[in-house]
Amino acid sequence: MKVIVFGGAGFLGSHVADELINRGHQTLIFDLVKSPYLKKGQKGIVGDITDQAAVAKAVKGCDIVYNFAGIGDIEQAKINPLDTVKNNIMGNCILLEASRKNKIKRFVLASTLYVYSKTGSFYRTSKQSSELLIENYAEIYGLNYTILRYGSLYGPRAGKDNWIYKVLKQVLLEKKITRNGDGDEIREYIHVYDAARLSVDILDNEYKNEQVIITGNQQIKIKDIMIMIKEMLDNKIKLEFLPVSYSEHYEITPYSFKPNLARRMQSSHYIDLGQGLLESMAEIYKDHFPHKKHNGFYVKP
Repeated sequence: MKVIVFGGAGFLGSHVADELINRGHQTLIFDLVKSPYLKKGQKGIVGDITDQAAVAKAVKGCDIVYNFAGIGDIEQAKINPLDTVKNNIMGNCILLEASRKNKIKRFVLASTLYVYSKTGSFYRTSKQSSELLIENYAEIYGLNYTILRYGSLYGPRAGKDNWIYKVLKQVLLEKKITRNGDGDEIREYIHVYDAARLSVDILDNEYKNEQVIITGNQQIKIKDIMIMIKEMLDNKIKLEFLPVSYSEHYEITPYSFKPNLARRMQSSHYIDLGQGLLESMAEIYKDHFPHKKHNGFYVKP
């Protein structure tokens, strides 16, 4: 099939694009910037999802549309509500309209577990609105869809706003981890490789017109992840917990608001969190200290 990935130069989108090409799909990547991860068989398109003409031209002839574009960071969305609405809601609607007119077989949205929550600020609101728009297009126009609600992601190509990336970078540069809060917050981290694989598995008819949760296989406290990283580095780093007055992030569970129920999708084989942290640390170390030799945790030369 011919698949277009909007936001395909980003963290998760680029890995999904890789998985698509690995499975033999003709893959287009549409993003604001040229993807640095383009593989043989992938075609890159530089453009803006709010540009209706550019989107319509890109979608023409495609079978599947993935939407990973827009503002994906909660803090950024909080301070830029207009940009969040423009890119996450209007941008999504422009993609839906192009998909409808081109009779796309499936529209796939990257949403979030925050749609269940009272936290998440404008980011949550934008994803709730986008999900409702997709359901409207399905009801009125018969546009098939799959909504993917992701948990906490980590792994290669993560951006500076990713918590695991920020923590590992701070460890390597400052020999400490700073956390606003007591660290008792619970997350279900999933490696981006596993998330990308599941994000393509959903093209099976079983997941047509479904909401699917893609998250990790086990719950873990933030402070336990911090302790894991400390032990990986021979307990030679400092853990620092600072007070926090208010956060847009959930503590134990995001579930408070209830949109349409979603199916939880997990894999029977997945990348171990400890191994994933080591490999992520190796990548960051290589980026920031390219001329230094590794010191134990550097598992990929």
